Amino acid sequence: MITLGIEWAFELFSNRPSRPRSGRGQAPAYAVVTRVVSSTPKPFILPKSTPSAIMPAHPGEYTALRRSLLAWYAKHARSLPWRGTNDPYKIWVSEIMLQQTTTQTVVGYFDRFVMRFPSVQDLAAAKLDEVQRHWEGLGYYRRCTQMHEAAQEIVAKFGGVFPDSMWAIRSLPGIGRYTAGAIASIAFDRREAILEANTLRLHARLTGLRADPTQRDANETLWDFAQQILPAKHPGKFNQALMDLGRMICLPKKPRCKDCPVTKFCDAFRQNLQDSIPHRKAKAENIARTEIALLVQRRKRILVIRYPDGERWAKLWDFPRSEMTVENFADIAQDAKLLESLSLMTGRKLSVGPRLATLKHSVTKYRITLHFCEGHDHGRVNQANTSHDAALSDRPYETRWVTAEEMRLLPLHSTARRLAESVSDTGTQAKLGQSE
Repeated sequence: MITLGIEWAFELFSNRPSRPRSGRGQAPAYAVVTRVVSSTPKPFILPKSTPSAIMPAHPGEYTALRRSLLAWYAKHARSLPWRGTNDPYKIWVSEIMLQQTTTQTVVGYFDRFVMRFPSVQDLAAAKLDEVQRHWEGLGYYRRCTQMHEAAQEIVAKFGGVFPDSMWAIRSLPGIGRYTAGAIASIAFDRREAILEANTLRLHARLTGLRADPTQRDANETLWDFAQQILPAKHPGKFNQALMDLGRMICLPKKPRCKDCPVTKFCDAFRQNLQDSIPHRKAKAENIARTEIALLVQRRKRILVIRYPDGERWAKLWDFPRSEMTVENFADIAQDAKLLESLSLMTGRKLSVGPRLATLKHSVTKYRITLHFCEGHDHGRVNQANTSHDAALSDRPYETRWVTAEEMRLLPLHSTARRLAESVSDTGTQAKLGQSE
């Protein structure tokens, strides 16, 4: 009987670095490893540095795995608004939205987004502000900007027709290897592999990969496996089945192995290693940060800034906001770095008044305490009085004076939206309280 759970190391034969050498001009160091394909072991001589993986020993194993998975998927496939279509535009929108965002969150956004922008031509023709307004709340806003840029490229370079080749799809802004594979396989029935969080975990367990799957060699091992197990027919359906199995059964913690249709092909399960595979990196420590946002008003208008490319919340609007560098809020008037940063950002001399509210929120690794304060405007900054090297006339921030109602129509990040909703045209603020 052909067995799946035998360790073997292999070197990928495409897009791989040359074999490592133990020294300059020396031959590679080799290790002999064995894969059992029958009762007689066959040796493979491979570099010691190659990551170890457990792979099916015969194509018949792939066939059986595919049948088991697809039979499970026929009964348990998730019902999602982007399923059941081969429209590459809708598949693309869903895949971009699903990056770093839960499916439950994406469902509502997806329906509203494609209702307003039903085609790539509609998305390309829209103003970025409007596109961002429909994206607002999903986070990772660079995805939205890049998607808008990609839509315009599709119209300009491909005549408004979504390209169907991998090289062309991957040439578009914001589309990497996984997203291109998902679009090509699901929309165009191309035999292209995918590897995202759920399938990476699933494949690491199926192959018994003990190395860190995010490292280059180990990751390429999983990409190779993902490509090998793809069927010739309906690869998109198979890829969706893999993602659902990873999402619903092969969970990060306490995987539901008793409900899994492919446990007999899983080397991690065979060795009782499903709780330790894949290898987990230690989580980066959170960084505490305190920031100040100012409500600066003049003749019933509010001063707002727009973040430039390359910054957190690029292309979104906000109240003037910067990091507090003194330890205590009571000393805020002496925070020269904060005040200079706000002046450079806005081109105006600002000071911090009474605190209106304090919110706590998270952005990537940062745990932010945000003090929302009244701000006082003392006129334009005299460029000669700033110690910054950059000229104020070259500052990348766009500024506007807007009414409270106008501000609510601008694309804002989630915290700025909450603050904006509390501000009225008369300058009064509703009670904000503490954020979660």
